Amino acid sequence: MSQAIGNTALAYARVWHHVDASERVLGKLAERIAIVLMGKHKPIYDPGTDCGDYVVVTNARNIKVTGKKAQQLVYRHHTMFPGGLKEIKYKDMMRRKPDEIIRQAVSGMLPKNKLRERRLERLRIFADEDMGVFQHNILKRWEDGTLPARSQ
Repeated sequence: MSQAIGNTALAYARVWHHVDASERVLGKLAERIAIVLMGKHKPIYDPGTDCGDYVVVTNARNIKVTGKKAQQLVYRHHTMFPGGLKEIKYKDMMRRKPDEIIRQAVSGMLPKNKLRERRLERLRIFADEDMGVFQHNILKRWEDGTLPARSQ
């Protein structure tokens, strides 16, 4: 018998989480965000279903990396034209598109399957404090990087 019993629509309801990225380590923050996007913090988690929540990240410009990564990290993408490999250093990427740094880190920590793009669409990243109309949707905030509590 493979039918769901009870009110499953309420169980799969999505919550909006707010994360302040200032003075946070990139990898640890990206790991926590990926867990919330996948829905692993919920008791109803199933790898084949998309039951994750929305995540809004602010202050992406103030994120930190450890060690010599600020000098050594290089982001690569290809334009699909011959000789079209583009390399952007971490410092340049932080100046131009700081939101893309967090997006690529989270993308690397999500499972590589068909749900990946849909999960990344629920991630909203802002370089500064202002998050626009999304501030009205926020239900849970977590400043210390730990997963949010079940009841708030």
